[in-house]
Amino acid sequence: MERIKYLFIFFAIILLSGFGNCTFAEESTLSALITPRNVEFESCTKQYNIPPEKLYYLTAGAINANRFEVQELQSKTGYILFKAVGKEFLASIVKLGTQKSMLKITPTDGNYYFAPGIVSNTFKYIDLNASAPLTQVKPVTN
Repeated sequence: MERIKYLFIFFAIILLSGFGNCTFAEESTLSALITPRNVEFESCTKQYNIPPEKLYYLTAGAINANRFEVQELQSKTGYILFKAVGKEFLASIVKLGTQKSMLKITPTDGNYYFAPGIVSNTFKYIDLNASAPLTQVKPVTN
């Protein structure tokens, strides 16, 4: 009887500590992404080893995938104006070389108090899709 009691306590501790830590870690990470806070300018820029044209299209895709509202696109100058969580942002693509470019996502009002997930989710999308080739979509004619 004593052995069953200790086994029950042992499994209860393992079960509670394992599930408790996973849930807490997930909630704290999610909270860190969506809770507005002061974001450093350095975390709003990232360099990529891809051509600027491809980075522009990947950025537009990332903004669309995150369901942000695109307000203006300028492919010639390389910027995208979009709105996320009631705040306007400017995504600027800068050419650093033929195969190197930089993406800068900054709030248009200069106030860096916003949810950092807006920037980090855009960068994650680009990181995940950077190796995929660009394909031209042709309209279907009837």
